[in-house]
Amino acid sequence: MDYYELLGVQKTASEDEIKKAFHKLAHKYHPDKGGDEKKFKEINEAYQVLSDKQKRAQYDQYGRVFDQGAGDAGQGFNWAWGNGAQGEGVEFDMGDIGDVFEEFFGAGAFGGGRRATKKDARKGKDIQVDIEINLERTLKESVEKINLAKQVVCNRCAGVGAEPGTKVKECFSCRGSGQVQQVKKTIFGSFTSLGVCPECKGEGTIPEKPCNVCKGEGRTKGQETIDVTIPAGIDTNQVIRIDGKGEAGRKGAKAGNLFVRIFVKKHNVFDRRGDDLFSFVDINFSQAAMGDNVEMKILDGDLPTGRQANILLEVPAGTETGKVLRISGKGIPHFGGYGRGNLYVEFKVKTPKKLSKKQKELFERLKEEGF
Repeated sequence: MDYYELLGVQKTASEDEIKKAFHKLAHKYHPDKGGDEKKFKEINEAYQVLSDKQKRAQYDQYGRVFDQGAGDAGQGFNWAWGNGAQGEGVEFDMGDIGDVFEEFFGAGAFGGGRRATKKDARKGKDIQVDIEINLERTLKESVEKINLAKQVVCNRCAGVGAEPGTKVKECFSCRGSGQVQQVKKTIFGSFTSLGVCPECKGEGTIPEKPCNVCKGEGRTKGQETIDVTIPAGIDTNQVIRIDGKGEAGRKGAKAGNLFVRIFVKKHNVFDRRGDDLFSFVDINFSQAAMGDNVEMKILDGDLPTGRQANILLEVPAGTETGKVLRISGKGIPHFGGYGRGNLYVEFKVKTPKKLSKKQKELFERLKEEGF
């Protein structure tokens, strides 16, 4: 589901164009006016994201994102932005946007605003990985183990950056602030500004003796195995966020986040469209003319062993090629909700290429009868 397509606007659309498109579609599909309730909810969800600059930026980069809290594998998920009552009040957190401005313009660049803390500058980087799953995996919640090579907290100093048993002292040059005043002389006069302390590199503290393993960084290269809970109904290009599972921060600072993008493999029997599944079943002339019951495999079954379940389809007498049978509740589970999509089976009447002598005789008789 593409939010821009839902609203019928280009990715370069202005805020005003997005607003006008939403009002037009909301008027058309509002349930109180006899419109499609499901369509209205989708349009509203798209507008809630695209009308917000920060959410729109994240959507353009990651697509639809939902949050899996750190250490909460299997404990459920929260939408990163609105989807009815489940998403209200939940915000997508890619870090304080103020940190970005302060990184470019310096602390207090906006009239004495919040000064960036020492931990802000040491925050670990985010990590993004891709996971490919089979279509069968979308039927039930499952757990995927991934092994990441990344910066992890140093075991020797526990992230402090100092040798065990030694102290971390305040930087003498900046008095622990991490910043020093710098005077620059120009033809217009002298200007005073705040700059990063060269002694402690903005940390505000200096270890008496840096850790022998991490050399004072508080982190080292390592590996971590992480359980990623994949909810039922997930689709290609949806992203799971796991807080605090990115790169470890320097000297005990906050770790980055892990973003897991999902890709669902194409199935050789079933075609997924939204939460509905589509497939074909071949029947012969006699089954099409007289009707019959035929067995068909469905996606459900014993997922760990790969075995599939079967259902019995009733072929109505007089069935022609292209006739579609709908089987309710045998599609993909609705993501973040209840129920499932449907399975649509299209019949194809097979024309035999080779006939036995007896079959030819039977067809000759049918031909004489005008069949």
